[in-house]
Amino acid sequence: MKSKETILYLNDVSVSFDGFQAINNLSLYVERNELRCVIGPNGAGKTTMMDIITGKTKPDTGEIIFAENINLIGKSEAEIANLGIGRKFQKPTVFEQHTVHENLCLALEGDRSVFANLFHRLKQPQIEKIEQSLEIIGLTNEQYRLAGELSHGQKQWLEIGMLITQNPQVLLVDEPVAGMTYQETEKTAELLQNLARTQSVIVVEHDMEFVRLIANKVTVLHQGQVLAEGPMDSITNNEKVIEVYLGG
Repeated sequence: MKSKETILYLNDVSVSFDGFQAINNLSLYVERNELRCVIGPNGAGKTTMMDIITGKTKPDTGEIIFAENINLIGKSEAEIANLGIGRKFQKPTVFEQHTVHENLCLALEGDRSVFANLFHRLKQPQIEKIEQSLEIIGLTNEQYRLAGELSHGQKQWLEIGMLITQNPQVLLVDEPVAGMTYQETEKTAELLQNLARTQSVIVVEHDMEFVRLIANKVTVLHQGQVLAEGPMDSITNNEKVIEVYLGG
């Protein structure tokens, strides 16, 4: 049920592609400063759900309400991003020929022209925001390294840093620990938990051990609908979830 603390809710959202019902009357509520994990088998609708929230895909029916009763239906991807919804895809997309610091500068500015941004004189609040982002993602000591020289995990953190310089209220993160070492996975868990103190974080993930590390609340999607929702322990003991996803 929607409450005063709800930052994002999908209400009876459906979308089909060539007769395939990818999302089927999906209703989902996300609270402010919540870390929500979304899991489910392949084809459950996880990526389509994120596409709909961010404006990449238009639903056939339903509504998506963000913050103070802003209906996202019909808004462009850029408009939705500017409203305060950031998305990190599975594969990091950083500017590898620029330094970590320059990547954050590029993300900070509204004008995405590389030269316009890199040679723009930063104001003190912008400098402070970049320093804060570097500290949050743990790359202060790497800020003058080329992004292309970073490890896979560090590139993932840099992209998260690029998003948080834009002060999103909701951050969508797709499989953040795929290909990471154990140490990088642990650090990513800590990073996402820290971010959830100031914004809502929705994580789509297949790695159940990682979900167990970070999850307060888990939503299981199946055939475009919510199959189950609740704390991790209740999810892992749910007979329907075991049958369609976890096995056993």
